[in-house]
Amino acid sequence: MVAGNAVQTTSLGEEIVRRINLLGAISEEAGKLTRIYLSKELREAADLILGWMREAGMSAHLDAIGNVCGRYEGEGPGAPCLMLGSHYDTVRDAGKWDGPLGVITAIACVADLNRRGRRLPFAIEVVGFADEEGVRFASTLLGSRALAGTFDKSVLNTRDRDGVSMRDALITFGLDPDHIGAAARTRRELIAYLELHIEQGPVLETQNLPVGVVTAIAGATRLAARLTGMAGHAGTVPMALRRDALAGAAECIGAIEQFCRTDEGGLVGTVGYIQAKPGATNVIPGEVSFTIDMRAPIDMHRKRAVAEIVPQIEAIAERRQLVLQLDVTHENGTAPCAPWLKEQIAQAIGVEGFSVFELPSGAGHDGMAMIDIADVGMIFVRCRGGISHHPDEHVELADAEAGARVLLRVIENFRPWEGKSSPQVTG
Repeated sequence: MVAGNAVQTTSLGEEIVRRINLLGAISEEAGKLTRIYLSKELREAADLILGWMREAGMSAHLDAIGNVCGRYEGEGPGAPCLMLGSHYDTVRDAGKWDGPLGVITAIACVADLNRRGRRLPFAIEVVGFADEEGVRFASTLLGSRALAGTFDKSVLNTRDRDGVSMRDALITFGLDPDHIGAAARTRRELIAYLELHIEQGPVLETQNLPVGVVTAIAGATRLAARLTGMAGHAGTVPMALRRDALAGAAECIGAIEQFCRTDEGGLVGTVGYIQAKPGATNVIPGEVSFTIDMRAPIDMHRKRAVAEIVPQIEAIAERRQLVLQLDVTHENGTAPCAPWLKEQIAQAIGVEGFSVFELPSGAGHDGMAMIDIADVGMIFVRCRGGISHHPDEHVELADAEAGARVLLRVIENFRPWEGKSSPQVTG
């Protein structure tokens, strides 16, 4: 097929949905989808994906961290690759689409090229990252960090909730923890990294669009807060004399919500965990711990927001005579999507007959690690109700088809060096 002609992909959507259902049936919990890193269920899923890669005409293997990797050679062997990927692990009690949609769609696109005998001036590699969610060892992006050469070896000593270390889990899985470095790739091997993923939010649905162009993966700052007041009897301490830590926390949470609601720069703030002590119905809470998660598409904006909300929390604590401890527990910078990749994705969306709509990703993705060795681009696919990390997570067949058409068109019309300074592809 000549690049730029209409892409014939009428059957891709149905094949993608069928495989999503097959992969979604592999779970450690009956009636729920849970597939965590280095579990026997993950290995079963890996073997299934490796088989699909080989059927699609790729050479395929499991790398040193457990990523499933497939390669479809270009017109000449050994060319740099356009890498496509997402993750195949899940959260607990997950939906079927978060991660696997990107892996399965990429395989389907390569299979379409292979059926038509189409080779390109560059190779295509598809990667299913083994751990993006970080459920088992409380450290996210393990698969993509290993591939990007930024894996932190100290994580090998962390233990899961059953006391099993990551080092021992790797050995049980059939991998050598001392050779994780073998998974690392270099910048000269990759032209770019593209990821197709469900939006995990309601914006595309609100816009009545099946696909969108991601502008950036938002950075995040997470803080752990603890307010200490004075516990007391619920019936004997007058309201004016109370040092109620929970009431103080409630005011802080309200301030965070109000601050983020009035922001016009895409800032979002979440208090996702709160614990009050001593936790009795008839006792004024003397200590409360809660978390704060602040995200924005631009790092400077997020950092400025954190710098502005912290004094408000401090002022609330001082006025209520509460002792505040506030610690930053996580800081991850924004990963901007490359303009030259956004442009090519937008062109493909337009040619497929859809309006081009740009939006940031508030959720984290493997591109946050891959940006260390490659320019990153992302395509979002609409998910019903904006629901994700939940069994009700769903993508309509027509939207899966639309995502596949757009990705395949990007691949077939890909201009590898337009807009970036890189050596020419050699066969």
